[in-house]
Amino acid sequence: MAVVGFALVAVLVLGLLVAVHRYVWRRFVGDTTAAGSPWRRAGTVAAYVLPLLSVGALVSGRAGAPFWLQRVLAWPGFLWLAALLYLTLALLAGEAVRPLLRRLLARRAPAAEPAAVPAAVLTGPPAASGPAVPDAPDGPAGTSPDAPDRTDAAAPDAPSRRLFVARAVGGAAAVAGLGTVGYGTYGVLRGPRVKRVTVPLARLPRSAHGFRIAVVSDIHLGPVLGRAHTQRIVDTVNRTQPDLIAVVGDLVDGSVADLGPAAEPLARLRSRHGAFFVTGNHEYYSGAAQWVDHVRELGLHPLENARVEIDGFDLAGVNDIGGESEGHGPDFGRALGDRDRTRAAVLMAHQPVVIDEAVAHGVDLQLSGHTHGGQLWPGNYIAELSNPTVAGLERYGDTQLYVTRGAGAWGPPVRVGAPSDITVVELASRQA
Repeated sequence: MAVVGFALVAVLVLGLLVAVHRYVWRRFVGDTTAAGSPWRRAGTVAAYVLPLLSVGALVSGRAGAPFWLQRVLAWPGFLWLAALLYLTLALLAGEAVRPLLRRLLARRAPAAEPAAVPAAVLTGPPAASGPAVPDAPDGPAGTSPDAPDRTDAAAPDAPSRRLFVARAVGGAAAVAGLGTVGYGTYGVLRGPRVKRVTVPLARLPRSAHGFRIAVVSDIHLGPVLGRAHTQRIVDTVNRTQPDLIAVVGDLVDGSVADLGPAAEPLARLRSRHGAFFVTGNHEYYSGAAQWVDHVRELGLHPLENARVEIDGFDLAGVNDIGGESEGHGPDFGRALGDRDRTRAAVLMAHQPVVIDEAVAHGVDLQLSGHTHGGQLWPGNYIAELSNPTVAGLERYGDTQLYVTRGAGAWGPPVRVGAPSDITVVELASRQA
């Protein structure tokens, strides 16, 4: 049954992609170019090649393709997925404008001029009888058969008007859609911005008041984001001079063999109490055990269902729920079960959905990522369906949950409406 269900979903998704690509081709190519023109041929080729690149970008890593091939496919393939989303949304908005623009152009078209009427017709025949008046020639009165039809010449050219509207709406949609993707790509490549949040904890002692944790998540090193991306993040974190660094999962999309060099700048992270790491779901697609060993070699401290005592509070970390299929899922009892409940507890857990377990184990603050804040609007509405908090700080009973939007991007290196961030969480004691 599971295989049948997966096959049905795959067929539905494939059908939707075909329908969307056909719609985009029709509006951008079919309605705006002449049959057989070079522009139509180029647009038709692109309509076949671009989706194939996107499929290649999505499956090449899982299929074990060489890393160089993954990189070749990743940029055009993933960028096209983002472009397809915003071009489609822009075209759908243009559907409302299209009939209004046609009516406006029809009203502005010159009205047909009345045909000239011979003076003889206006004055009538002479009173006295005389030679018979010859029959009027064919066509409008007073015109010759070969004279141009002034009414037809003055009528708006409907096919030309439709072409103008199609090109105007298509051009505006292209500018809006591609401009959105371009700006969103710039935001990712520029690097995350620093966000600062103060979180009061009831059990935090006065001595730990003002303790600063740099929260970094969803770096997503892979075929698109590499060593330069890591270096930007390390430089940004170090400039905040935190007391502790918490890397809460989804560091990579690939193997240590392919991405080890891209992760090397992490060895230069600096803070008073060091840098700690927990796995995200993407680590379990990429060889989690190897990555845990590798980040340890880089100087980070993996917390695999474990806890350490920091001045004034306990810092705990649990494996991501993606590790359950490998027998390495989260174990809250092991990480938190025997601790002193009079001490404040801060938990590193990649996915916000484990907040109920955090509440049950008396955690004061859970630090999470995973959602990317939706990454691509309107993805935030989809993320809300499966996550208690998509971004920011919220309270669940006596436990507070902070979710960062993450420092990188998965799939398309594009963010729209969900800028990347590194958050400095400053703990505040109510006794201070």
